[in-house]
Amino acid sequence: MRKLTYLVASTVDGFITGPAGDNPDFFLIEGDHAQPTRDEYPEIMPTHFRPLTGLEGVPNKHFDTVLQGRGTWEVGVADGVTNAYQHLRNIVFTRTVDPCTDPTVEFVATDPLEKVRELKREEGMGIWLCGGGKLAAALRPEVDELVIKLHPVVTGAGIPLFDGEFSPEQFDLADTRVFNNGVIYLTYTKR
Repeated sequence: MRKLTYLVASTVDGFITGPAGDNPDFFLIEGDHAQPTRDEYPEIMPTHFRPLTGLEGVPNKHFDTVLQGRGTWEVGVADGVTNAYQHLRNIVFTRTVDPCTDPTVEFVATDPLEKVRELKREEGMGIWLCGGGKLAAALRPEVDELVIKLHPVVTGAGIPLFDGEFSPEQFDLADTRVFNNGVIYLTYTKR
């Protein structure tokens, strides 16, 4: 069965973007964490940036599918990019976007949990949950792994990692990776 991984950048205070849901440009892009990230997860680099980072033609290592909420998808749209992940099957959960917007993106208006359970039964590589917080909260019962790229930034407000109801659930710490610039990668698995 395929695994659902929520791999996302977060501030120390648990936010994935600012209150407006726009481009989270406060995360560290450069530093000693950048190349190891590209080496380990080449597929999370948007298609239009892959040639600039030496990743053009590099095969996916972990994922062949990316899931996004409408707000996360619209960050790229604001920059004129309707499919930032052309090298992946790109699924956007929304009830408000016309599917004709981009035929290379699969727009899903049905229950995200049902869709993810269906995807998990298919053959293929892992499934990457890219964001946002509301979609992550809706899919939390199916999240098998969390990879939190914790940045040494505090914002005080924004969209949280999981923007949903209070329902404590414990995960096991599987791996940590600390970088000199203060970025820490935390990998957790579902109990």
